[in-house]
Amino acid sequence: MLEFFNYRTIWEYMPLFEEGLRNTFLISIVSLFLALIVGVLACAARLSNWRGLRAVSIAYIESIRSTPLLVQIYFLYFGLPTLGIRIPEIQTGILALMFNSGAYIAEIVRAGITSVPNGQIEAGISSGLSYFQRMRFIILPQAVGVTVPPLLGQAITLVKDSALLSMISVVELTRSGQILTSERFMPAEAFFTVALLYLVIYFFLKYLSGWSQKKLIFRET
Repeated sequence: MLEFFNYRTIWEYMPLFEEGLRNTFLISIVSLFLALIVGVLACAARLSNWRGLRAVSIAYIESIRSTPLLVQIYFLYFGLPTLGIRIPEIQTGILALMFNSGAYIAEIVRAGITSVPNGQIEAGISSGLSYFQRMRFIILPQAVGVTVPPLLGQAITLVKDSALLSMISVVELTRSGQILTSERFMPAEAFFTVALLYLVIYFFLKYLSGWSQKKLIFRET
């Protein structure tokens, strides 16, 4: 089948695919960094003893997880301008991915923290350790081992979800394929190239995940 592909056209449009690849990386990295901040703050709020703060965190997490990402993107892109708030396409996409992934990261971090047995925390209290000492020496070392793999899995999901930003004309990988298809009507060549580039990104992140599990996770020797 591949012998019928028009490789010359793919090569001609390679600068467009390179731009889409750069934008995908940029959007994904910025969104993931901001999502980590939002997720940690939402997790802290959900574990807080303040009822109002905990209610706000739960409302945010549940509303994001119960609605499709595409709906959230459309709300930010089409809904905010009706309220007088106008944000460029790329920033809109970053905000949507940030809020969406932040809700899932909050639950991942919460699961890691709550996975530490209460007996170990009580032992730290009885030993005279302060809250920050318990977090540093007891909770976080074990929580990191639990949260790193699902966090990297969420990073892979975020990269794939960035394809939905093509619906608001952000020139990322999927949008690059759409442009080639609309100009030359070569969907096979266009989306084969897009899928191949996403595959490269996936294996890179998978390698990073495997490396992190060997280097970053606390294990018994």
